Amino acid sequence: MGKTLAYKILENHLVKGELIAGNEIQIKIDQTLTQDSTGTMVYLQLEAMDIDKVKTELSVAYIDHNTLQTGFENADDHAFIKSVAKRHGILFSKPGNGICHQLHLENYGKPGKTLLGSDSHTPTGGGLGMIAIGAGGLDVAVAMAQGIYSVVVPKVIKINLTGKLRPWVSAKDVILEILRILSVKGGVGKIVEYTGDGIESLSVTDRATITNMGAELGATTSIFPSDERTREYLASQGRENDYIPIAADKDAIYDEEINIDLSSLSPMAAKPHSPDNVDTVENIGKIKVNQVAIGSCTNSSYSDLMKVANILDGKSIHQDVSLVVSPGSSTILKQLAKNGALAKMISAGARIIENACGPCIGMGQSPESGAVSLRTFNRNFKGRSGTLDANVYLVSPETAAISAITGYLTNNLDSSDILDDIDNIIFEKNDNFVIYPEGTNKKNTPVVMGPNIKPFPRNNSLPDQLKITVGLYTGDNITTDDIMPSDSRLLPYRSNIPYLANYCFEKIDGDFANRCKEIDSVAIIGGENYGQGSSREHAALAPLQLGVKAVIAKSFARIHRSNLINSGILPLTFKDITDYEQIELLDKLIINNAVNQLNNDYIEIENITKGFSLLAKNDFSDLEKNMLIAGGKINYIKSL
Repeated sequence: MGKTLAYKILENHLVKGELIAGNEIQIKIDQTLTQDSTGTMVYLQLEAMDIDKVKTELSVAYIDHNTLQTGFENADDHAFIKSVAKRHGILFSKPGNGICHQLHLENYGKPGKTLLGSDSHTPTGGGLGMIAIGAGGLDVAVAMAQGIYSVVVPKVIKINLTGKLRPWVSAKDVILEILRILSVKGGVGKIVEYTGDGIESLSVTDRATITNMGAELGATTSIFPSDERTREYLASQGRENDYIPIAADKDAIYDEEINIDLSSLSPMAAKPHSPDNVDTVENIGKIKVNQVAIGSCTNSSYSDLMKVANILDGKSIHQDVSLVVSPGSSTILKQLAKNGALAKMISAGARIIENACGPCIGMGQSPESGAVSLRTFNRNFKGRSGTLDANVYLVSPETAAISAITGYLTNNLDSSDILDDIDNIIFEKNDNFVIYPEGTNKKNTPVVMGPNIKPFPRNNSLPDQLKITVGLYTGDNITTDDIMPSDSRLLPYRSNIPYLANYCFEKIDGDFANRCKEIDSVAIIGGENYGQGSSREHAALAPLQLGVKAVIAKSFARIHRSNLINSGILPLTFKDITDYEQIELLDKLIINNAVNQLNNDYIEIENITKGFSLLAKNDFSDLEKNMLIAGGKINYIKSL
């Protein structure tokens, strides 16, 4: 029986366990990445483990999220991360260098390697043939400290791509079509693996766009083979020696298979307020556009922005449209400046903003009230842009650029204009944005910690009798943005959980934080796909700060479930989802013999208020049970 590409790499990195879908295994982690929004907490946790040097081949700390410095908080976080990076042998990418995923693709990603990142879009590296997984910060800290990561072996979906994309149709349209087919929860517990003759026409940055937004499927990761296009890309970055060919066996067996003819696709858009609310631009119609934003880790590559520059060349942005462009890296910006593409965009009326995540995470460029904003980003959750009543559509760079000119959502598929292929170039590298930790170590490098950086909350061990009161009742597809909002107002406090917790669930229930303060131990009731979205462990730490001890839901998103367990919060899944409808706000629940019940097939929960009992699935691995009993991953590690 042939092997999938994903399983080949996992097998090559297997430390413990058996490579069978559903089994828990430990794998060796070659590389890690962090970004500053989650990084401060990662490095606080790394310091708590009291190690000297990291155990990975390469670890990089990127500064790309909180680059808007209107107070001391963000700058203090950057100084802290920089000092810890120096102490432990971690590369430090300074603000202005660019977005972590684009930078890692350019400079450090290698086919056949494993990468763990404290950002949900780490699977971008799958475009290079890596097993690249997004995880909670504590998991990344442990990977740096111990060089390993525990994961339940996913199933593998084969997506067979045939044909070739037509002009004005791009890689973004491919992943939007896949989201339309599978939905935002269709990839949970799975790896998406791309095959077929259609991949030959997709560049590495095209592939990276597709694997990047695989995160919106809920997938563990996505991956393309490493082939001649991979070699070409690595050569353009001066890294041809990092190339190795790697692909699935021709007779590989997959759990599912989807076939997509690239030539049949049209320009697509994800409508408000979910990445899987997808239709063709033609079907959506000519809606008036107020803002266009081009960039993010999904679509800020050199080829993306060259296409944008060529579309804008000699044209003018519509008088009612604000267009902002954020290149993915300093290398890309430098090349755009040298070849005149930047001048084309500026001449058309585009606003060029810093090489950073920026508007994608609500860090500036919020649209006007009630606006329609077209964005080449990966998420369009309600309010994520910073404007609660804005309508955000996710589109390709080509659709974004032509729509910025016309002033309405435009399908240019039938245009006689032809988009030229972007020539391969050799990029000039600039190390002035990177600090290498040479000659430094734990003994001679102190930690720099500003007043906004507070210790992260720690849970207590699981009591034998857990008494909890329902403090929140939610619906389906609750996102980590819903749980812990991410915008320019709150991002500077990512290292201050006590302060941040006051805003937990503020967009869902403004009274939640205050209600929790009146309850000793809190339960949250959730619907399907609870915790979808980013990897931010703040969506677990802030509830922990408020006394949340359990979340009972219909189903969980992968990363958030892990983050809850890492914090010692029980993520319980209803055995019978009709029980969800029988629970109300402020119901009092009890789990008797909680520790012993972790050995049963189901966990019984008594609803004292309503006078009935319900069952939750016990789907925890032995390691997860031990962490929950200890009160979280840090407590468990320290007990060994």
